[in-house]
Amino acid sequence: MTTAAAAVQYLAEYQQTISGRKSAIYNPLGKDIKELPRIFGFNNGGSENFLTALALAENGVVLGSHLCSHEGYMPGDLGILEGTREDRHEKDYRVHYPEGYRMVWVSSDDFAENTEEAKIILALAAANENSEGA
Repeated sequence: MTTAAAAVQYLAEYQQTISGRKSAIYNPLGKDIKELPRIFGFNNGGSENFLTALALAENGVVLGSHLCSHEGYMPGDLGILEGTREDRHEKDYRVHYPEGYRMVWVSSDDFAENTEEAKIILALAAANENSEGA
């Protein structure tokens, strides 16, 4: 089992390797970036060292998930960042949005600050709950 100190060090090293990477964009038709639908990545909660990361399409479809020990790994594990998880892009994201999409990371801090993206995710979750209960 990893010690707490080793976990902190490993996370810091990992974050250094992904530092400066932009969000991934798939735009085969050369559309204006703002016109592309978004795929939101976010921490859907869990317990310590056992957190669920989700990739949620703008239309409410869950396109991927991943268990993570820390939120700091989620953008890379979900393929939010350029050069990460090409397998998810090919098998899931491009299949769902073949004409293009843009990845958006929504952190726990964004939810605490109630950003536009956080509000969209919460509205999609509420819509899904309402449709399941109908």
